[in-house]
Amino acid sequence: MFCIGIAHHVVQHEVVSSRRPRFAAMPHPRDLSVSSVLYDLPADRIAQHPPADRGSSRLLVYRDGVIEDRIFADLPALLPAGALLVMNDTRVVNARLHFHKDTGARIEVFCLEPAHGGPVEEAFQQVDEAEWRCALGNAKRWKQGPLGQLFRSPQGDVQLFAERLPDDGHGTRVRFHWLPGGLTFAEVLARAGKVPLPPYMHRDAAVEDQERYQTVFARCEGSVAAPTAGLHFTPALLETLRSRGVQQARVTLHVGAGTFQPVHADTMAGHAMHRERILVGREVVQLLHDSAGVRPIVVTGTTSLRTIESLYWHGARILRGSDPVELHVDQWEPYEFPLADHPGVREALGAVLRWMDDRGMDQVTGSTALLIAPGYRMRLADALITNFHQPGSTLLLLVAACVGQDWRRIYDHALSGGYRFLSYGDASLLWVRRP
Repeated sequence: MFCIGIAHHVVQHEVVSSRRPRFAAMPHPRDLSVSSVLYDLPADRIAQHPPADRGSSRLLVYRDGVIEDRIFADLPALLPAGALLVMNDTRVVNARLHFHKDTGARIEVFCLEPAHGGPVEEAFQQVDEAEWRCALGNAKRWKQGPLGQLFRSPQGDVQLFAERLPDDGHGTRVRFHWLPGGLTFAEVLARAGKVPLPPYMHRDAAVEDQERYQTVFARCEGSVAAPTAGLHFTPALLETLRSRGVQQARVTLHVGAGTFQPVHADTMAGHAMHRERILVGREVVQLLHDSAGVRPIVVTGTTSLRTIESLYWHGARILRGSDPVELHVDQWEPYEFPLADHPGVREALGAVLRWMDDRGMDQVTGSTALLIAPGYRMRLADALITNFHQPGSTLLLLVAACVGQDWRRIYDHALSGGYRFLSYGDASLLWVRRP
């Protein structure tokens, strides 16, 4: 039974991924109306707290038009032995800071990204001083002058000062410095910051969030939001998957606050996708290369999916004669040239591997603003594990790219069936619908 299932999968995947398609171009999502992914989400369906136990969440399974209700602990029985499971090992930092002025006003400073660009991992290692772009809460109460506060924590106390810098047209800049000296900015945030819960939770972070808003395999500090599909996994569940022959691969995409950015434009042409930092080891690129068209690639979360699909477009750019310093994928890149010119998956990833070898690189680094929307054809991902997303969001556009118009039937089923939505909500296992 297993051999038949895998053989059937390989035939279909090779038709899509390994041969060069002969179509004029992918449909361009520039003119896509955001209203196409709107639905009514009652406030009481948004999970405000995590479930009692990881792995106890419900799991909606969609495959070939059929919807099934399961629990997340059933996942090992639902994935074929030999599948490759890709997960994002980014670690959430305590990016939310609360200062209190002498007047009693509370000012929230939410660290978004390094003010001068560059790798977020390096910015977290800065010592004594750091400059970040931030979102401010109660900003009208902080026009000028420094903020300063003593933060106490089990890791040790820190005196943190914040100075609001002149607006340069690209968002609010804040310069931080702190005592004692010698601490990195990551260590400062660990002592002074709060877990950056999404705005739709409408509550302050609690003690439980310090652990539960973090995956059990989180490793690389750099995210200001959790890759929430990974929150359902437990060490025991990961071990069960290994024992059943499901191989695991870790990629890193540092999730930015842009993941919560609503689409305000009428069409996607008016929406600029947020750019997020990527790191992928050479051994994982090789594993993806060897797995494409041979076994199912199951991706945990929209961030992991954007990461591995971005690797493909990086390879395609190299094959077109580009000689990039690092990975850089633009919002509209997949839609800008004919499908007939798109390389096969192994050809593209092979180009990435040669590019790495030529430069003596052991990992791909860079950033992606890739928009995956209806009309996009998945290159590597065969299935997506993901939570239920906000209406009118780019994350829901990605889901629609995976399952087509059935996204609405899936979400209607989840709403009528009592599923919990968004970051602490339930999960879905969606098998990609291919042409």
